[in-house]
Amino acid sequence: MERMERMERMERKKERKDRFIMPTTYTVKSGVQLENDIRFTLEENPMNNQIKAGGQMITDSDSFAFVYLLEDQIGFHYVKFGRDVWPLLVNTLKAEGNPKLQFGDDVLTLHKFKDELEMLIFNIEGNHNYGEEFSAAVENAFSDILNA
Repeated sequence: MERMERMERMERKKERKDRFIMPTTYTVKSGVQLENDIRFTLEENPMNNQIKAGGQMITDSDSFAFVYLLEDQIGFHYVKFGRDVWPLLVNTLKAEGNPKLQFGDDVLTLHKFKDELEMLIFNIEGNHNYGEEFSAAVENAFSDILNA
């Protein structure tokens, strides 16, 4: 009886593991601004056309990046905004509305992007839990926002 229960548990565990798919990370390398319309572009298209804005942002302080979460029916995926696009992130915080993400012919509004980014940069300011170098880089890049 115990052996049968163990085998069933192992089979359920294997099924859960088989269903887990690693999240995909996309990297934004460029974007454009036309007045208050800011669009970041992805060079690769998400494989799933059911992808939508997750409304959350985190950091990858090791890569000096802000990471916006996308969701689909499987789970989360990540869009990384590295230092090369931080000047456009500053402009995003000064503009009206949230930016958009363009991939191919599709455009996705990144809901809560500005709120999440602003909360993060104010939390990072003077906070070396993110790493001293990352904190200093954020403070320097976003000084217009932090000093406003």
